[in-house]
Amino acid sequence: MPVPNVILLQSDPIITKSLVDSLSNSFRVVHAVWSLDDLRSSVAKHRARIVVLDVETVRLSDVQQLSHEFPDVHIVCNHRLADDELWTAALSAGASDCYPSSATQAIVDATRRYGSMARSATA
Repeated sequence: MPVPNVILLQSDPIITKSLVDSLSNSFRVVHAVWSLDDLRSSVAKHRARIVVLDVETVRLSDVQQLSHEFPDVHIVCNHRLADDELWTAALSAGASDCYPSSATQAIVDATRRYGSMARSATA
């Protein structure tokens, strides 16, 4: 079973580094980008199945558009002030999940869980 690739778009370089370091042990490609356009091209180029997206960098309408453009990609959102309202809005926009940005381990765990689901779907 192939290991899915992960693309990150984060507003905080410290969180980006922490996520890249943590996810590199579980995924073949973990690639950080710095814009929504780079995210789109990287998802296509690396055939990513998971995106970890800080919704401080994009609008929820962008999440919705990404989920339509890439229906087989799991989008794990995070935000500095994530709460139940943002979680609901993110899921309604097509995200698979949403976490506070400070919950790095929860983001990593969710990404690994969706990675397992992506591997199972391609098997």
